[in-house]
Order: sequence, then C-alpha cells, then structure tokens
Amino acid sequence: MDVILTQIKAAIDALGPTVLLPIVIFVIALVLGAKAGKAFRAAVTIGVAFIGINLVLGLMFTSIGQVAQAIVTNTGIRRDILDVGWPSAAAIAFGSSVGLWVIPVAIAVNIALLLLRWTRTLNVDVWNFWHFAFVGSLVVAATDNLAYGIAVAAAVAALSLLFADWSARAVQQFYDVPGVSVPHLASAQILPIAIILNWVLDRIPGINKININTETIERRFGVFGEPVVLGLVLGLVLGVIAFYNAGSLDVVLAKILSTGMTLAAVMLLLPRMVKVLMEGLLPVSDAAQEFVRKRTGDRELLVGLDSAILIGHPSAISSSLILVPIAIILSVVLPGNRVILFADLAVIPFIVAMTAPLVKGNVFRMVVIGTVTLAIGFYVANALAPLFTHAAVASGFKLPKDALQITSVVDGFLWVPYVIITAIQWLGVGGIVLLFIVIAAAFAIYRRNSPGWEHAAGADEVEQGTIEVGS
Repeated sequence: MDVILTQIKAAIDALGPTVLLPIVIFVIALVLGAKAGKAFRAAVTIGVAFIGINLVLGLMFTSIGQVAQAIVTNTGIRRDILDVGWPSAAAIAFGSSVGLWVIPVAIAVNIALLLLRWTRTLNVDVWNFWHFAFVGSLVVAATDNLAYGIAVAAAVAALSLLFADWSARAVQQFYDVPGVSVPHLASAQILPIAIILNWVLDRIPGINKININTETIERRFGVFGEPVVLGLVLGLVLGVIAFYNAGSLDVVLAKILSTGMTLAAVMLLLPRMVKVLMEGLLPVSDAAQEFVRKRTGDRELLVGLDSAILIGHPSAISSSLILVPIAIILSVVLPGNRVILFADLAVIPFIVAMTAPLVKGNVFRMVVIGTVTLAIGFYVANALAPLFTHAAVASGFKLPKDALQITSVVDGFLWVPYVIITAIQWLGVGGIVLLFIVIAAAFAIYRRNSPGWEHAAGADEVEQGTIEVGS
C-alpha cells in the first residue's frame, strides 16, 4: 500500500497543479456526463487559465518579494524564526508521513460527506490537499503518532468543505464565479475573525461610516480610479518606501517605476485570467448540476477551487498591497515576536480575499481585519515554529543557513492548526474526538440555520444581493 501511495504522490509532484488540475477536471467532467469534446476543451481552458494566473502571480510575488526584502533591510530587523514561504511548507507537507496518505483520505472524506448530503462541494483542488497534510504533520511532530496526524488531516479536509459551503453564496455573488466554492484553508480561516471584527466596526461611531472601495474610487476619480491606475499608484508608493535608498537617482527611479508598472499589470491581467478560467469551468459546472438534478432533484453541486480565482479583484489586491508594509511594521513592534517575514509577504491576497464579500469590498475594513489577523498570526507562528521546524527536518527539508527555526504565513500563521494542536496536547486522543464532534456540530448548525442550503440560489436572490456569508 505504501508503495502505491508513494508512486501516486511522486506522480502528482511531477505533474504539478497546472497539469494535474486539467486531468482531474477532464475525468470528473466525463463522470458527470459531459461530452468528451466539451470535457477536453474545458479541461485545457482551465489549465491554460491557471498557467496564466500563476504567471501573473509569479510576477506579483517577485515584485512584492523584492519590495519586502528591501523594506526589511531598511528596518534592520533581525529575528531567529525565518519565513520560508508556502512552497517550502507544501514540500514539507507532501514530504511528511501524512503527505503519503492525504490524497486518498481527503478524497474519501469529500465523497463520504457528499453521499451523506453534509456538503455540496466537490473539491477538485487536489494539489492544495497539502494544507491538510501540513496540519497533520504538525500533529505528528507534537505527538509522534501517525494515526493522530492522518485523523486530523481528515478532520481539516472536512472543515475546509464546511468553510467552502458556508461562504459559497457570498463568494459567487461578489466575485461573479457561479457554481464555485473555495475550500482553501489558508483563505477561509479568516472568516470567523472577519465576522467578529466586522460586527465590532459596525458599532464604532464614525468608523462605521468609512467605506473605501474600488468602485467608489473609480466613480469619483474617473480614469485615475481605475484598477490598473490604482495598481500603478500603490506600486509607486511601495517602490518609494522600499527603494528610496537603492543607489543613484536613475536606479531608484527605475526600481520605483518598475514596481508601479508590475502591479498595474497584475491589476489588469489577473481578472482577465479568472474570466478565462470561468469560461472553461462553465461546462463542467453545468454538467455537475445536470448530473445531480437527474438523481436528486434541484440539489446543487459546487466545484471547489483554489482561492487564486479570487485574488484578482481590485479590493483584494489593493488591501494586500497596503498590508505589506503594515505586516513588516507589526514584525517590529509586536512584543515578543521572533518572526521575520520574507518569502510569504506576497501571499497576503490569499489571506484577505474572502473578507471582501463580507465587507462588500470595503478596502478600509479589509485592511483592519487583515492587520488583526496578521497580528494574531505572528503569535501563532511563534508558538508553532518549533513543530514547523521539527516537521521540516523529519521530511528531509534543509533549513536555511542561520535560521534556528522556520515558519510561513501559509500555513504557519493560521489559528486552525494552533487550536487543534493545543487541544490534542491538552487532551490527547480526546482532543481529536472533540475536534470531530465540533466539526459535526458545526455542519449540523449550518444546515439547520440555512434553509435550502443544498439548492441553487434563485436569480432574484442574486440580483437583490440578499445572500450573505453563511446563507
């Protein structure tokens, strides 16, 4: 069995997400009854779209990474817990003992919950199962028990489906992605924090009147408020903060202007790549709805995708760019912090994107919620860094030179692993049992308080904008 799982994992690692996803989509589309030609075209289109998205994201990651490195250098920060970035976290997760089991386990959990009618999300984002394996690998590092790690990975896979169902209506409406949900743990985990903070902000006089969104800016400032120009302006501001002392005037200007143009390109190109993705996804979504309708009436089946499809929205990018220097400032001023950010600052859009539907694109509130979430994340990262480092060493990951411990914003800053691991450390196997009970109760509460949650939203609901997070 281990040999088979090892071969499957090696094949997935070799294919990578941009090849694996189209294959998965093609197979699923055929199973759902789509014609082979349509299924093939949809799969290729989705693969091309994700390649385009990843190219644009790579451009953004490179630019923001350079900005972040320059700002960190300018501040002279020195810390002993180094942010090594999500690619390293993914490699650690898939290289761990839990990583060997996570794909069959997560698929089994998804199928079981679909058959039980507990979820309406079919998670095709197989590559991002590494998030489940990562939490499981931290549990193994804490308990030295593989069974505990696999059980927790299964529980987190279920939790991600709950988050996906819970936020689906709002995500579909705000981001215009029909038939989609986002079972991406790194993005969805902000929702409870965002709901609490949004409630608080609604009750603070003056603050509750502040509404800065990209649509309002565009209406008031015309061409100067368009997303591409907004990206240029934010890029120029970040460039000035980062590169004001980069050398001679011509070098400084070149770096500042390059940053501005790069982020302007990101603001323009990411939404267009998402439109290509939705073009490919539509036949698959239609086939899924027809397949379910023939067997269960009007029950809805959602296609679970990476939150990369969300971060092209101007509000997500704008708030994230503002949060980059804020995150670095937090790393300096937070008492007791030992984490220095580096590789993962560019993934902040993934952290905040799912708050946009809740606050209706209010960039001010997204920044406030993002700031608090990152502040909490620093302390989570400090607490989890020993386990993160232990899991890395156990999976054969080579630590960077001079780094005593390592972390990443994805997934080292997330409260979900911290709460789970703390419960297991206190209660042992009782913590795992409690975790499953809490998740089952959460599913039950969600279903009870969301009448018609299994069924497609009516057109009048969407047009009237009555769908909120959790509906």
